[in-house]
Amino acid sequence: MDVLPLVFTSGWASGVNAYVVVLLLGLFGMTGVSDDIPQTLQRPEVLITAGVLFLCEAVADKIPYVDSVWDSVHTVVRPLAGAWIGALLAGQSGSVSDVAAGLLGGSTALASHTVKAGTRMAVNTSPEPFSNFVLSFAEDLGVGGVVSLAMFHPEAAAIIAGVLLVSGLAVLWFLASRVRRFLRRRAQRREERRLASRRSGQHDPHPQPRQHEPPGPPGPPA
Repeated sequence: MDVLPLVFTSGWASGVNAYVVVLLLGLFGMTGVSDDIPQTLQRPEVLITAGVLFLCEAVADKIPYVDSVWDSVHTVVRPLAGAWIGALLAGQSGSVSDVAAGLLGGSTALASHTVKAGTRMAVNTSPEPFSNFVLSFAEDLGVGGVVSLAMFHPEAAAIIAGVLLVSGLAVLWFLASRVRRFLRRRAQRREERRLASRRSGQHDPHPQPRQHEPPGPPGPPA
C-alpha cells in the first residue's frame, strides 16, 4: 500500500484533532482492520492517554475563548503529532523515508491547525455560544470519517482531506478579512464615543445665569 495518502490524511486530521487520529489508528490496528498501523500506536498506554486527552479536548473545544487558548497550546503539539504519525507510518511500510513522511505529515498538520485556530477566533466574535459546539462536533465527525475512510480507500480520503484543507484556507482568508473589518469598526466606534464624551465635557451643561451689574453713578446733568 502506498503510505503517502495515509500520511497526508493523518497529517490533515492531526491538525484538527491529533488525539482522535492516534486513538482511531491504534484501534484499527489493534482490531486487525489494517496491518499498516505501527505497533507503537497500538500500545494500551498510548491509547489510554489519547482517549483521556481527547475527552479533555472535546470539552475545551466547545467553550468560547477556552478553545482558542487550547489551540494556542496545541500550535506545537498538533504539527509534532502529525510528523510523528507520518514517520511511524513510513517506517512501518518502508516505501518512503521517515523524514519525508514526517515533513509531509507535520506541514499538513500545521496548515490544518492554522485553519482551525483562525476559524475559532472568528467564531468567537459571535455573541452566541452554540456555533462553537456545532463547529467542534462537525470537526470531530469529519476527522473520524476521513480517517476511517483512509483505512479502506486512502487515495479517496487524501483527496477529501486536500479539498477540505484548501476550502478551509479560503474560508480562513475570508473570515480573517471580516474579523479585521469588524475590529476596525469597533475601534472606530470607541474612538468616536471617546471624542464625543470629551467634547461634551468641555461644554458646561448647566451654565450659571449672568448677574446684572449694579447701575453706576448718575452722570453730570446736561
